[in-house]
Amino acid sequence: MKKLFSFVALASILAGGWHFYNLYTNNPAFRDQVKQLLTKEMSTQAPPARAGDTIRIASFNLNIFGEKKIANQPVMSRIVEICRHFDIIAVQEIRSERQDVMPQFIQQLNADGSKYTYIVGPRLGRTDSKEQYAFIYDTASIEADRNQTYTVDDPHSYLERPPLVGWFRTRGVESNKAFTFTLVDVHTQPKNVKQEIAVLDDVFIAVRDDGRNEDDTIMLGDFNAAHNELGDLGRISTVNWVIHDNHPTNTRQTHQYDNIVLDHVATVEYTGRGGVFDFMRQFNMSLDEALLISDHFPIWGEFSVYEGGAAAAQSQIAASPEAGPRR
Repeated sequence: MKKLFSFVALASILAGGWHFYNLYTNNPAFRDQVKQLLTKEMSTQAPPARAGDTIRIASFNLNIFGEKKIANQPVMSRIVEICRHFDIIAVQEIRSERQDVMPQFIQQLNADGSKYTYIVGPRLGRTDSKEQYAFIYDTASIEADRNQTYTVDDPHSYLERPPLVGWFRTRGVESNKAFTFTLVDVHTQPKNVKQEIAVLDDVFIAVRDDGRNEDDTIMLGDFNAAHNELGDLGRISTVNWVIHDNHPTNTRQTHQYDNIVLDHVATVEYTGRGGVFDFMRQFNMSLDEALLISDHFPIWGEFSVYEGGAAAAQSQIAASPEAGPRR
């Protein structure tokens, strides 16, 4: 009798699992609901002060960032205040031929004693209006391997601005336990967004499998598309996004353009916390005042500083022979 019950229970589990698999595979709405559950906390406020065992990864389209904006001190003061909430920021839409714009930005960021630095990509675009990507990061909590930085190869010119790829590691923990990850900075061309979105799954897979043996690939930036419009990228079974539902990411609060996309099976370091930093509400601004900063809000996600997440780090500590018995 016990064997019969065991068999029935096993059959029920297998049937339930098969039903879940069919729903997940064939029902996009159900798949989106499951993926949204993986982001436990969505916020529109400034992220709280970070704990010592987490980092904040952000994306921020700075909207025609160049000499005019860098010279506007009230605007720059707010941009600096916003960026200091994060350990690393993937930046889009740097538009300046001058080479001193980013150094001036970093100088202002570090005026309070912070230790930010940056990596900037080449000027990209098929028209006179060319843009650069950048990664800005706090060297107190993040280190970068600049030799691993590259622009995605796009021989068929599917993308107006091929993404910038950077490799990073958390600081403050032992190097063999530190979270290592790849960031893929994206800004699609609005006029060709469907064509460009259609190849981003290939970009994601190509970067993940580029021979560096880094499984934590995080694609982030201005997709000019909502989470449910990511095409084949969004249909990768293990891919999840931080910004979901109908949360707008533009300053006018009409569209969801920006996101952070990751493989939730590989990148277990993601804590499930993230959001859209509504600086207009945070600083009690009018729409016109907020648009001087950007027509996009920054978005962010929180990650453990430990490879495999905090639970894996605790397991390693518990299993270490040096740990010894607690007294």
